[in-house]
Amino acid sequence: MTVQDTRCGLGRFEGQVAIVTGASRGIGLAVAERLVAEGARVVVTARRQETLDEAVERLGGPAVALAVAGHADDEAHQQDVVDRTVERFGRIDVLVNNTGINPIAGSTLDADLGKARKIFEVNVLGALNWSRRLRDHWSGAPGVVVNVASVAGVRPASGIGVYGVSKAAVIALTAQLAAENGPAIRVNAVAPAVVRTKFAGALFEGREAEVVARYPLGRLGEPEDVASAVAFLASRDAGWITGQTLVVDGGLTLAGGV
Repeated sequence: MTVQDTRCGLGRFEGQVAIVTGASRGIGLAVAERLVAEGARVVVTARRQETLDEAVERLGGPAVALAVAGHADDEAHQQDVVDRTVERFGRIDVLVNNTGINPIAGSTLDADLGKARKIFEVNVLGALNWSRRLRDHWSGAPGVVVNVASVAGVRPASGIGVYGVSKAAVIALTAQLAAENGPAIRVNAVAPAVVRTKFAGALFEGREAEVVARYPLGRLGEPEDVASAVAFLASRDAGWITGQTLVVDGGLTLAGGV
C-alpha cells in the first residue's frame, strides 16, 4: 500500500516542497509519508540509493518524491540536494533534520572520542549546515525547520550519554536558530522517547514488556506518532510557535524516566 492509498485529505502542505533527511526508513520515512499525504512533494535523503528508491515508490513515485543519496554531514551532498530539489520541484518550504547516528553504548567518560566527534558532526553540525543551506536558499522568504532531537537530550539516559548530549545540543541549536532567524524562518524540534524502529531496537528488543511498563500510555512510540508531531510543527497550524521542543514520549519523562 502506498501513501497515496491513505491520503488524509487535510491538505496543509498543498503546493509545498519538503526535504527530509534520513528518510529511507523509520521516523524519516514516516514523516515523508505524512507530508505527502497532506499534499507535499518531498525529497528524501539517506546513504543508500537502493533503499531510497524503494521509499520513493512507497511515497507515490517520481511525481511526488525524489531520492538523493549521500552522507548527511557532507556539505557537497547538502548543496546537491538543495540544487536538485529546486531543479525538480521549483521551491523548498520545509526542512526536517532527522538524520542521527549513535555508534556508542556505555559510559560517557569511557566513550571513544573519535566516534563521539562523528556523532556531533552528524547530529549537530549536520543539522546546522542543512539549516544554513536552506537559510541561504530562502534569503528572507518564509521557511520552516523541524529538528528531530530525543528525550535523551532532555534528561540523562543511561548507556547513550554521548548521543543524549548531542541531542541536547540539537535542542539548544533549535532555540538559537529560532531566535536569530525569525520572523522569516521558524525552527522547532521534536524529542521522541523509544520508537519502534531498527535504529532504537537495542533499547527494547528482548525486553519490550519491561520497557513499556515505564510508559504511562502503555506502549512504545511508532514512527507515525513522531510524524504527526513533525507535521504539526511544520504546518501553518504552528505558525506562532518557534524555538520550542515538543516532547513525544508516551508520558515517559512525566513518570520520571528516560
